[in-house]
Amino acid sequence: MEFSKIFTICFSVLLLCSSLAYGQARSPPAPVAMSPTPTPAPAPVPAYVNLTYLLSVAGPFHTFLDYLESTKVIDTFQNQANNSDQGITVFVPKDSAFKGLRKPSLSNLSDDQLKSLILYHALPKFYALADFSELSTKGSISTLAGGEYTLNFTDDSGTVHLDSGWSKTKVTSAVHSTDPVAIYQVDKVLLPEAIFGTDIPPTPAPSPAPVPDVSPAADSPSAESKESGSSPKSAPSTSSSNSIMNLCIWRQLVLAVSAGVVLFF
Repeated sequence: MEFSKIFTICFSVLLLCSSLAYGQARSPPAPVAMSPTPTPAPAPVPAYVNLTYLLSVAGPFHTFLDYLESTKVIDTFQNQANNSDQGITVFVPKDSAFKGLRKPSLSNLSDDQLKSLILYHALPKFYALADFSELSTKGSISTLAGGEYTLNFTDDSGTVHLDSGWSKTKVTSAVHSTDPVAIYQVDKVLLPEAIFGTDIPPTPAPSPAPVPDVSPAADSPSAESKESGSSPKSAPSTSSSNSIMNLCIWRQLVLAVSAGVVLFF
């Protein structure tokens, strides 16, 4: 009896140990602590470019800025500069360019024509000065005015020339040239053929240069040499005329004497 109790106790202990071992083997592993994934930083928002401010502090471009605001073209320029992937390039005439404009006059244009003329001063893409060398090989370039409102460019050793047909000018300085906005100063107002036609007045010929006075001074050696050289030539002429006058006088005397003798006899 005691042996069977011992056996039963040992068997129970063994069974309990097996259950515990099996339970530990089946229990899920403890979760591994995970480091949090860093959230990527948001892309920086490009700075808003205020064209009105840029043109106000530079220049003087007050006349062009007035036209931009009165025609509402400033809104088109701002939208192209800040809400497009291409950017904008603006050619701004100085105030003196508008004052020197006589024919044709902008006062005779309709509202739509004036708006197109101001739009004609911008390209719908950002161009640095170095880009105009390649741009000059592509022929006519479309402007923000669209349609037939095109410009021709020529790069002459780094100097950018613009030709609208009516206007031929050049870029004289860079007011602002940081992507997405480029603003360049020009000397003349760009007048498109789409508004003013193709009857372009001829360019006036340049006035001739004054001819320098190369006559020698009176006291210069060359003048003295010329005077001294010419004096021998003038002397024979004077003596010969005196001889002729004397001969005439003698002839008149001889004739008078002869006539008196004849009358006496």
